[in-house]
Amino acid sequence: MPQYVVLIYSDDSVHAPDATKEQLMECDEHFESLVSTGRMRLAYALTPRSHARSLRGDGVIEGPYRPEGHVVAGFYVLEAADIDEAVRLAGKDPSLLSGGGVEVRLVHSGGVVAQP
Repeated sequence: MPQYVVLIYSDDSVHAPDATKEQLMECDEHFESLVSTGRMRLAYALTPRSHARSLRGDGVIEGPYRPEGHVVAGFYVLEAADIDEAVRLAGKDPSLLSGGGVEVRLVHSGGVVAQP
């Protein structure tokens, strides 16, 4: 079955190292609902933009690649019959309720890299 990555865009990630269960409840509920469909394959939540370092041609800077606007707050991979099903599954992401968005894309190739 094809896999689709769902990129979560938000003003920032709620997954700070000191985040409480209450602060993460909405995200955790969405995650559990996707797990229950049997379609969730992988999920990662990223820490807030203040924890980022970005590399550019002229060196390393403290902070996100894009200092303003929405950042990628996390991503997950779903198995779905087609992009319409993937969009339907991603359509309840909590970032949509707070002014953010999601981007759904077909995964071309890749996977877990085996260690030597």
